[in-house]
Amino acid sequence: MKTLKALTAAAIALTALAAPAAALEPLSQEKYVNDRLIAARIADRIRKTCPTINARIFYAYGEARKLQSYARKKGYSDEQIDAFLDSKTEKKRIYAVAEDYLARNGAKKNDPESFCRIGRAEMQKKTIIGSLLVAK
Repeated sequence: MKTLKALTAAAIALTALAAPAAALEPLSQEKYVNDRLIAARIADRIRKTCPTINARIFYAYGEARKLQSYARKKGYSDEQIDAFLDSKTEKKRIYAVAEDYLARNGAKKNDPESFCRIGRAEMQKKTIIGSLLVAK
């Protein structure tokens, strides 16, 4: 009986210690989710700016559904996911990271071809960004 009580106490203690480690990080810090949202934003900017590149809309939609499924499997609720996606602060942050990436890779505001070059390079390298794009 003492052994059972000791094991139960140990199990409760371990559960209590493990609970903080199992807590979900904010979606804004979840690397996989953020990397893909930033890639989607970059691809969107390229397709809107470059006249010779289009988006793979159905593929992108499927990827968005996969990303939502990934977040759910990690333990995020639909409410948490929606709040993150609807957050103006998070949207600004993602847009800023995307714009920084484009600028560092040579995109210039009034030069659509600079966006085309980035898009073609991303498609050629078969990156996440490139997978969301297609040449017209």
